[in-house]
Amino acid sequence: MDYVSFYQSPAGDMMMASSGSALSGLWFSGQKYFAETLHADHKERQLPVFDETKRWLDTYFSGREPDFTPPLDMRATAFRRAVWEILLTIPYGRTATYGEIAKKVTGSTGTGRMAARAVGGAVGHNAILLIIPCHRVIGSDGNLTGYAGGIERKIRLLEMEQVHFRADGNSGFSKGR
Repeated sequence: MDYVSFYQSPAGDMMMASSGSALSGLWFSGQKYFAETLHADHKERQLPVFDETKRWLDTYFSGREPDFTPPLDMRATAFRRAVWEILLTIPYGRTATYGEIAKKVTGSTGTGRMAARAVGGAVGHNAILLIIPCHRVIGSDGNLTGYAGGIERKIRLLEMEQVHFRADGNSGFSKGR
């Protein structure tokens, strides 16, 4: 059984999911792949992990870097989990490219050369937005590329984290604040 709770963020309404003790989903309403990992059998309930997630989100949306991470239940294939674990290492206010992540996955799994496109698929299916910061991933040329929550929202999140980019929003990212 999964449980859900809702959060109204400055970037849009969000839904959280958990089987009880760890966060298994965090999505913006109407985003691509919305609730993809949520079991069909679920109901709304207030849980301590949702309170902790709301505290994380309140800190994040106040413009500060949260100094904790709620417990996570990554419902994913081994490959997606490996990519999501790397996403967790991208610091607040910084970005990484799909190619950089592919190199890290290749180095950690020993599977040989990894296409950035495969990494892009894993990033796009991230089921725990913001906490697993897929919005911090950009193309090797600095392009914002897609975001399951919407490109406008990605721009807003990066601006909030003070990641600098050109006014056209397409390139020129810096890797610092």
